[in-house]
Amino acid sequence: MKNFAIRLLVNALALWVAAEIVSGIRLSDELVDVLIVALVFGIVNALLKPVLIVLSFPFLLVTLGLFALVVNGALLMLTAALTERLDVTGLGAAILGSIVISIVTMVMGKVLEDGSD
Repeated sequence: MKNFAIRLLVNALALWVAAEIVSGIRLSDELVDVLIVALVFGIVNALLKPVLIVLSFPFLLVTLGLFALVVNGALLMLTAALTERLDVTGLGAAILGSIVISIVTMVMGKVLEDGSD
């Protein structure tokens, strides 16, 4: 349960940073709303990302993995479609947002990993 809470908070922080940096992404200012969006985003990623990666495998090979950015952006757009608390204006903003989310998540993972030793 602790691991789930940490992942939820890291996702919430990453989404908030993406909304602050990328002009095409708007996120509610309420903490509860940000946590709800983070939960929906986590569920969407857990359920659909593996399927989309398998289905897009030929594109991933041809683009040397860069098509994964499009997949991640599409998942962010789907999250925005599922909740009123997040708004993404287009695929370009979604791809940039997914890059920011990935970077923040990676950095926070390293920070939390180093802090547990």
